[in-house]
Amino acid sequence: MRFLIVRTDIRTVADGEIAAAWAGGHRLRDETTAPEPRRQVVHAEDREAALHLARALASVGAVRAGRQRIKVLPLGEPLPAYGSRQT
Repeated sequence: MRFLIVRTDIRTVADGEIAAAWAGGHRLRDETTAPEPRRQVVHAEDREAALHLARALASVGAVRAGRQRIKVLPLGEPLPAYGSRQT
């Protein structure tokens, strides 16, 4: 399975937004409607490689300081192995 490793900025929120989300029972951040701004995107062909790249990106100062985050996202079904038969 292929993976996408993304380094994004973390959006800041005001205290009022947190209280409103909590009271309304909805999510504070919804990545499907308003994704965080991307800083860097890397592809990996397997999970082990994706996690290795994610650890490397996590060493960036802004990530360690909590201003950015790393996300590892699966991209879909694994590609069939070369020469394998599909039944």
